[in-house]
Amino acid sequence: MDKKKFGLISIILLGINGVIGSGIFLLPGDAYKLFGPQSIGMYFIVTLLVLSLALCFAEVSGMFDKTGGDYIYARAAYGEFIGFEVGIMKWIICIIGWATMAVGFATALGFFWPQAANGVTKNIIAVSLLVVLGIINLFGIEIAKYLNNVMTIAKLIPLVLFIVVGLFFLKGGNFISAQPINMGNFGQAIIVVFYAFSGFESVVIAAGDMDNPKKNVPIAILATILITSFIYILIQTVCIGTLGSELSGSISPVADSAKVFLGDFGKILVAVGTLISITGINIATAFNTPRSGEALAEGGVLPSFISKKNRYGQPYAAIIISVAVAIPLVLSGSFAQLVGVSVISKFGQYIPTCFSVIVFRRRNSKSSFRVPFGYFIPIVSVCLSLWLLYSAWADDMGKPIIQNRVIIGLGGFIIGIPLYFLFKRINKVNSSSSSVNE
Repeated sequence: MDKKKFGLISIILLGINGVIGSGIFLLPGDAYKLFGPQSIGMYFIVTLLVLSLALCFAEVSGMFDKTGGDYIYARAAYGEFIGFEVGIMKWIICIIGWATMAVGFATALGFFWPQAANGVTKNIIAVSLLVVLGIINLFGIEIAKYLNNVMTIAKLIPLVLFIVVGLFFLKGGNFISAQPINMGNFGQAIIVVFYAFSGFESVVIAAGDMDNPKKNVPIAILATILITSFIYILIQTVCIGTLGSELSGSISPVADSAKVFLGDFGKILVAVGTLISITGINIATAFNTPRSGEALAEGGVLPSFISKKNRYGQPYAAIIISVAVAIPLVLSGSFAQLVGVSVISKFGQYIPTCFSVIVFRRRNSKSSFRVPFGYFIPIVSVCLSLWLLYSAWADDMGKPIIQNRVIIGLGGFIIGIPLYFLFKRINKVNSSSSSVNE
């Protein structure tokens, strides 16, 4: 095992870190409002749905050991153009997500230092976090791996404490619904819970920095989903069991639940957990984000300098560009509306990757992991993704067209078309110049 790379345990921790963020501290109230005590069942259903996607990612990731994830898969399955479309959107999505998480850190810090969540101070803190994590990533894999491992374990401690103690304070009556379930909320409830699992696909991006990725990445993807879903289900159970119907109107459900059985210490515990959790996801995102740009440059569809590495083996240009683009997003504040769009755009990675399982099998490509039941799960995964897109679009109906997340999110792929030909032209000119000089 190469100690400078992520081993299996570190990859699993990276996956968990990339999924569990601040959202889980707000999710129980939203899920309960839509589906009552039966919202626990939503987590089981969504776990099965996400597992279908994860199984597809596991099979395809078992074929490649290069950095790039979805971009590498799409390029190999469908060609350079589709690969670029998937890859450039992936990089953009990661940068938007990182800007969001940086501001989220400042907001979470506001519990302990109120000024941190407002105005200029919030921007300074968020930008400083981006710059510091960017600098840290310039100094090698070992520092990033150590930080990720420590922060992931640190974020799990308060969540595990909340669950273990909270299970002793459950009230059986809170799990009995006094109101009939509105099945019209089923689709919306699935979407709300599903979004909490988004991020699992980021595990595959930095395969080139992982030890034996063809074997370890598939295992890490599945372990990430199973561990995360187990934690989510138990958190929802504790919140329902301790708060009952009060959970529906709660804007800080986990904190309110913790206060029931831990008093004021519970609120502090949740605040600390939120801050640690969002710090951890910043670290994971800071590590993964530049790798998308690096892979595109190595594939010849972005200028080659973006993939250049420093003496520590880090893609310094991709890191600098990622930070440089994220900073104005933070300062503008406009990224908040882009978050929902970027989540929708993730289906631009899910659908091609799931369908590529069929493509690669027809080519007899070998993988360290194989999805069971033939083509059934890949087809179900594609249909699931299309249904979720439709549900999100239907949820936006009635709003001005510019607010429709699906149209704007998928419209980003249209913007990628001229960019592809522009960068191809630039690379061709640069290659010709190099040949002349030689």
